[in-house]
Amino acid sequence: MRALPIHWRSLVRAFANAMMIAIALASAAPAVGAEPAPLPDKPFAEHRIVLQLSDNDPKKQSLVISVAYNLLKLYDPDKVAIEVVAFGPGIDLLFPDNANRQRIESLVAQGVKFDICLNTVDTIERDTGKRPQYIPAATPVQVGVGQILSLTENGYTLVRP
Repeated sequence: MRALPIHWRSLVRAFANAMMIAIALASAAPAVGAEPAPLPDKPFAEHRIVLQLSDNDPKKQSLVISVAYNLLKLYDPDKVAIEVVAFGPGIDLLFPDNANRQRIESLVAQGVKFDICLNTVDTIERDTGKRPQYIPAATPVQVGVGQILSLTENGYTLVRP
């Protein structure tokens, strides 16, 4: 193989350096419009479940809570990640006067996460002129359905009891 003249070697080296910088920048920057994957709260969880709640029906609210309790009983709480995403009429579950508040707080203490859709909260405020209060244990997310989509794209199984 013939050696390249000095100026060609400099050009090849400069090109290689530019390509390495471009690759590093591309891998460090997220794609436009993409949200970062949620960080796992339970890195050793063998099972990941997202429970959808979009109804104000007390029977469905109780069912979602029962499913979460049953999963915690079946699996060690460290082996299962459970996230309940409430949006639309389902956010009533997370209001302070909901009859299930103590059960929700018990589940939160065991590692279950309850998300509340801020788009729904904003809509209620716009329609009624009053921002609804929700329990401190609720984690606000901007778009409930977007949270479900993100979780399912990151290994969670969607269950809609």
